[in-house]
Amino acid sequence: MAKQSSNLGHQARKRFGQNFLQDHGVIDRIIRSIHPKPDECMVEIGPGLGAITEELLAATDGKLNVVELDRDLIPILRTKFFNYPDFVIHEADALKFDFNQLASPGQPLRLVGNLPYNISTPLIFHLLKHVDNMRDMHFMLQKEVVDRLAAGPGENNYGRLGIMAQYYCQIQPLFIVPPESFDPRPKVDSAIVRLTPYKELPHPVKEVKTLEKVVRTAFTMRRKTLRNALSAMISAEELDALGINSALRPENLSLADYVKISDSITDRAK
Repeated sequence: MAKQSSNLGHQARKRFGQNFLQDHGVIDRIIRSIHPKPDECMVEIGPGLGAITEELLAATDGKLNVVELDRDLIPILRTKFFNYPDFVIHEADALKFDFNQLASPGQPLRLVGNLPYNISTPLIFHLLKHVDNMRDMHFMLQKEVVDRLAAGPGENNYGRLGIMAQYYCQIQPLFIVPPESFDPRPKVDSAIVRLTPYKELPHPVKEVKTLEKVVRTAFTMRRKTLRNALSAMISAEELDALGINSALRPENLSLADYVKISDSITDRAK
């Protein structure tokens, strides 16, 4: 596949987890997967040197918000895309950025990003807080993170990230991106994933904070049985009364099971 060899004189920074996508075949496939349109509110996280940015601008008539932390990249982006008056750069840390401010009534956000490996998991948890204002998210992530997002009960990668992401979103892994598509090359495969927030949650919980606490507590001690892992929150007798075997391990329970446990704890607290 043809590659864009220039990095515009910018040295990728390890502390920002920068790996710049350079494979035009992969970029084209990402854009086709997203299918951006001019009347949509597109937001790119971590545009880097603008490889995906360029194609998004072409597809959206130049309307694009980007969130970039590396201040050395911002003048490069401003120079490269100076002829797009509706190209807006937000110099900010995506982990702290309020994405709701970019949404407007009737125009939910569509997020895109080649997310740095070192912040991808906390960033996804941060973005899940904004799903009410999102239509979808398309991210490039370490393949292992995509596997965790999509995993189901009983699978090795199943855990807190997947359960909470699946509570809010439909998860669809799209395709794998090999290390040679980047400069510098990462040591692992990457993958593109689509997260589509549900219009109606399939398993709504009474108190989402309780669900978060139950799941976090359970997987802190994932090798223990539920009766031991959740003993501070719910008794083995209560679990059995809910039809959940207290001798199971946390990775054996479905999202619906965790919602059932959380609702029981919430009801008891009232």
